[in-house]
Amino acid sequence: MSWGLILLLAAIVFCNRYVFLEPRVPVKLPALLEQALQYAAPCLLTAICGPIILLDQGAVRPFPDNPYLWGALASVVLACLVRNMVLSVLASLAAFYALCAWL
Repeated sequence: MSWGLILLLAAIVFCNRYVFLEPRVPVKLPALLEQALQYAAPCLLTAICGPIILLDQGAVRPFPDNPYLWGALASVVLACLVRNMVLSVLASLAAFYALCAWL
């Protein structure tokens, strides 16, 4: 890949991000698009984590002894109960490592 192409792509990405991050640039999105963008981060996180949780080198992990699935479920429950980012991350990591050792 040439440096010119890399710089062009970097400039395009920067301009796309700058328009939405700079408060002096007047960008008004339609209400429907603004509402739809609220779900972009959870969708992206699900798309990243889903294959890690459910697949093992291209094959589906077996359900009962899948520490990633049980760890993800424990993380969701802990996050709902604790409602504190740092504590839920630490508790989720502890639960995941305990599940890995147990399963």
